[in-house]
Amino acid sequence: MCGIFGYIGHISLKKARFCTDLLSHRGPDGGNVIQIEGATLGHRRLAIIDLSNRAYQPMAYANKRYWITFNGEIYNFIELRRELKSRGYAFETDSDTEVLLASFVEWGEECVKRLNGMWAFAIWDRVHERLFLSRDRFGKKPLFYMKLKNGDFAFSSEMKALFPLMDDISPNERIVKDPKEIFYYESTEECVIKKINRFPAGHNGWLKNGNLTISRYWCTLDNLVEVPKRYEDQVEKFRTLFFDACKIRMRSDVPIGTALSGGLDSSSTISAIAYIARERAHTEPNQDWQHAFIASFPNTPLDETKYAKMVTEHLGIPATFIEIDPTQAFDKLFDFFFLFEEIYITSPLPFMLLYNSMRRAGIFVTLDGHGADECFAGYFFDYLYALLDAKYSPKNIREILKVRYDAFRPESQNPRLPPKFVFLFKWYATELLRCFKTYFKKTDTSKDQKHPAWRQLDHLNRRLYVSTHETVLPTLLRNYDRYSMSQGVEIRMPFLDHRVVCYAFSLPWTSKIRNGFAKAIIRDAMAPFLPQRIIRRKDKIGFNSPTVDWIKGPLKNHLLDITSSQDFIHCPLINAQNIRAELEDFLKNPHATFQDAERIWSSLSVFFWFESVVKKGQRIANKAKNESF
Repeated sequence: MCGIFGYIGHISLKKARFCTDLLSHRGPDGGNVIQIEGATLGHRRLAIIDLSNRAYQPMAYANKRYWITFNGEIYNFIELRRELKSRGYAFETDSDTEVLLASFVEWGEECVKRLNGMWAFAIWDRVHERLFLSRDRFGKKPLFYMKLKNGDFAFSSEMKALFPLMDDISPNERIVKDPKEIFYYESTEECVIKKINRFPAGHNGWLKNGNLTISRYWCTLDNLVEVPKRYEDQVEKFRTLFFDACKIRMRSDVPIGTALSGGLDSSSTISAIAYIARERAHTEPNQDWQHAFIASFPNTPLDETKYAKMVTEHLGIPATFIEIDPTQAFDKLFDFFFLFEEIYITSPLPFMLLYNSMRRAGIFVTLDGHGADECFAGYFFDYLYALLDAKYSPKNIREILKVRYDAFRPESQNPRLPPKFVFLFKWYATELLRCFKTYFKKTDTSKDQKHPAWRQLDHLNRRLYVSTHETVLPTLLRNYDRYSMSQGVEIRMPFLDHRVVCYAFSLPWTSKIRNGFAKAIIRDAMAPFLPQRIIRRKDKIGFNSPTVDWIKGPLKNHLLDITSSQDFIHCPLINAQNIRAELEDFLKNPHATFQDAERIWSSLSVFFWFESVVKKGQRIANKAKNESF
């Protein structure tokens, strides 16, 4: 897990190091830049597998014909190395990087279809003087690129490493100024900075003579599988896949931990880890895995520590509670935004503080529960689509609406919600109306909707497919990459093992919403391993900032000062007067909701981003022009 940089063309070694070192937070364990004929490759290392110097990158293979700079992990590298050895390949390291190189030599670009992992990598072929680029199936690892005026080509893990190559750092105002774009641009080539492109997930690319050709190697719809007919057998199959996904993600030469919220997904992950570790304790007695880190928001509606504590006590492992105090880190907010680089609806503070606590405790790898909500229907706004599948069954309709109501009900999500018996009938009628409006708007359209398998998906799975591949999940994967890697911590996601994802979209909607519960198949698979209070928990809070409490409380004066500053008033990307008025109205409103707070923070974020990314980026670009590179 690292930060990568590359340049095809002519660049000085000094300038390449300057670019690469802008990624030092992603790779705090060292870095290197090498120049080969026609190519410069840079790497910042976060050492996870094979901690020796032999595993340093950029790494060469096959008599130094192929050179790689690689960000990610190949979890099935042990199995691949075994197969490659049987084919005559030899290895000098215990790293997954060398296995990846040998796989490329053996199978060419088809090698990526054999990989179970997350990656963004580049391989330079010295003989044919061409560059191969690849990004993992779902875009867990980032990859940006740009074509320079002189015909040269550059790529990197983050946009900031490309700033020294640019004359000006210009915001893409179409994205930055429109809150509706926040969940839509990540799955496109378009970026928040002009002249920089995002390499697409699930694609390979070849660069030859300045021409980049990109081709898609992965589509989940091409990889749907047959599922057992009986629900009980479906549950067993899911459990087998999920546990194996956790097992191979536990491969690490450093201690591993978990960011535990107390929700179903992260609790399932740590419980699977505990079961696997204890099952193989006789063969691997020294694996260090008992590290649960829990973000705490005392006296706010978003505090879930009581649920997380139930899980750790059930498993008999220690818990580390991290009390998130925004005032202690507010002076770092602009630095955090520079590391984050993007626009989002909530503050990066709690996430970065949590992963910073992990890093300081010596935990560099965490297995987290991301991806389950999108693949298995964890969001209450998705349940409407199941109504389209329920058709004319009163029983199914009533059950779906009850699941949606129970998820929507908690006061932490909407304190204005009236008592249940006052408006239940009216609420049901309203939801049914929204369902029909949703159907006629065709909001579940996808870039893959012409694929023959699209028609096989029910309405709920179509909605989830878009969330997983095009809107919500790509945005969250990007966010968590920046949150964790800004602190030198790697996140692994067993729910996003491609085998689990393919299985999820092969299941019918009735395996996901069942018996009054969403994510039913996960609950039933994990029931033997978790406290029943967690299995049967219906409210959804999620790991988020208690934004209402923060804006009205500890951050109030900070934000009022900022919105009165000259920098804020003259920021070209915002309407400062309107935002200040909205903030003042919010502070006066005793019924302000979480959604109201998100809108305020989204508006403020544009200013924070402009100051942190655009202005600092321009200073970096100017420094690169003025330095004797």
